[in-house]
Amino acid sequence: MLINYVYKLRPNISQSTKMSNWVDMLRSHYNWCLNDRLTQYSQQYIQGNYCDIRTKAEACPLTCFVSKNGATGEPWKDSKLDQEGKAKNPRRSAGDIQITALPQLKKSRPWYQTIDSTVLQQNVKRLDTAYKNFYEGRGFPRFKNRSNFTSFTYVMGVKIQSSKIYLPKLGWIGFYNSRNIPNGFIIKACTVRKRQDGWYISIRIENKNVPNYITKPLSQVSKIIGCDLGITKLVHLSDNHQIDNPKFSNNKKAKRTFRIRQRRVSRKLKGSNNRKKSAKKVGRYHQKITNKRQAYQWKIAKAIASRNVDAIALEDLNVSGMLRRCKVKVDEKTGRFLRNGQSRKKGLNRAISDASWSELILKIEYLAAKQGKIVIKINPKNSSLQCRECGHIDKSNRDQEKFICSQCGYMTHADIGASKTIRDRAYSIVRGDSSELKASASLDVKAERSRDVKRPKQRKEKSPRSRSKRGEPGNPINRDIKMETYARICDPLGRRVSKK
Repeated sequence: MLINYVYKLRPNISQSTKMSNWVDMLRSHYNWCLNDRLTQYSQQYIQGNYCDIRTKAEACPLTCFVSKNGATGEPWKDSKLDQEGKAKNPRRSAGDIQITALPQLKKSRPWYQTIDSTVLQQNVKRLDTAYKNFYEGRGFPRFKNRSNFTSFTYVMGVKIQSSKIYLPKLGWIGFYNSRNIPNGFIIKACTVRKRQDGWYISIRIENKNVPNYITKPLSQVSKIIGCDLGITKLVHLSDNHQIDNPKFSNNKKAKRTFRIRQRRVSRKLKGSNNRKKSAKKVGRYHQKITNKRQAYQWKIAKAIASRNVDAIALEDLNVSGMLRRCKVKVDEKTGRFLRNGQSRKKGLNRAISDASWSELILKIEYLAAKQGKIVIKINPKNSSLQCRECGHIDKSNRDQEKFICSQCGYMTHADIGASKTIRDRAYSIVRGDSSELKASASLDVKAERSRDVKRPKQRKEKSPRSRSKRGEPGNPINRDIKMETYARICDPLGRRVSKK
């Protein structure tokens, strides 16, 4: 079993300065390795054989080294002879070439000798991981700056004694021992990370005698709870429970504080100590909000995972796709930019980022696995637009948090109905061709039959905006009308039958 524990370090001034210098040097080394791979790739595979992507200088055997491995260095290993007396020289990967070049780096740049050798090796492997993620469908590796490169990793030589930890070439460093390491666990690796309020260390420990968490198979799942993520309420559960969204960074007080503190930073002279102090205060306030959000999400995830169910159905959301900017619209005649709705979408993007759905889903998955429960990812398409009575799907069914079917008049809370739909879809996955699928099929048949029945014509709405002002034909103008009052004065088709 592998576990990660996080502690806050208490380094002295010299150790803190040394670690900051390490981070700067490792960031430069990472960027150099990435540029080396890009340059070597451009020499071989890009038409024109450029020696450098930026300068577009032509490649020539007299001016540059051409290699198919994607890194500058010796591509062959020095191996022993085989049984027949022939040498085996397997070809190295780009990461291995750059790792074997580290001794030459220390000779040419002696200040890199202060960094532990395993830390430098893990820095190259970090780039290998970025390339591996790219081939699996993620973004291409980018050059790092001070804001997104703040850590380094050890894999050996780390020791712990009570409230002190030994890091090679840094010495013994005190830390807040907030959680004792269980007996029988050994240290596999540790990552030192710089944050706004100091240095933290994440220790990975392992004990092979302790088995991993075992989840139930799908065949043993009998009870499922559905979760629908939102903004007004953070989570809507299929058992009619709703969890509030505090909106830590999207409320009036936080916005005002951010605006004032950022204004103080912009008014200071660039490069001055006062500007650095003001920027550090802004960063600490950001971290304070992050810590509040993390603590609240752990509380919510624990409450959801501890429910008396066998599985948890969650939405399979593409949050990064939801946060993308709108496509640019250009007038073909004049060439001017047209309105594309990005100014209105900006507020929605901020609300989604503040809710942090991806982090909440990861926490629910982690705590559910600890309790042996299954997490089922469900496609949320039309989950809040589909009627649970007749199966009719229409955008006009939903009016903010209200759901009123335009075909059969079924009324419910839109997000709670969506969570129940997600739960039913999870049941259909677990049971296969069972009663749930037959019930859904019967609903579709009923929906088809109901469409054949002649109904009185209703006035169609031109757009959702006009409907939000006036509502269904015959409905009162007040949008905040309660569901009970609506059911008393209107029939299922939306026609007014009483003036009381």
